[in-house]
Amino acid sequence: MQALDRTITALADPTRRRIVGRLARGTATVSELVQCFELTQPTISSHLKVLERSGLISRSRVAQTRPCKLEPAGLQALSAWLGELRSIYEDNYLRLDDVLNQLKTQAKPPQS
Repeated sequence: MQALDRTITALADPTRRRIVGRLARGTATVSELVQCFELTQPTISSHLKVLERSGLISRSRVAQTRPCKLEPAGLQALSAWLGELRSIYEDNYLRLDDVLNQLKTQAKPPQS
């Protein structure tokens, strides 16, 4: 599975999107995420495994805790794809503007 597919699949779940949003504000332990989302530890861990496999987060071990942090590089494939789409739509809008301007010019009555 390609990076973009893994990222989209991981972010398809609303809980995982909320976890990514939380980690965008800073590192959090699994326990902190459990409290934040009021879900069980196994449920949070399951979501974290998906996010980690997709490259969106990383986890480390510090003593007894497992801090999680967002990995911005994991969003690069999604960002690049969205950038391509944005460019295509912007080009389409520019062409539409040209057509509308031509129609306005053709619709103007001649000045005497």
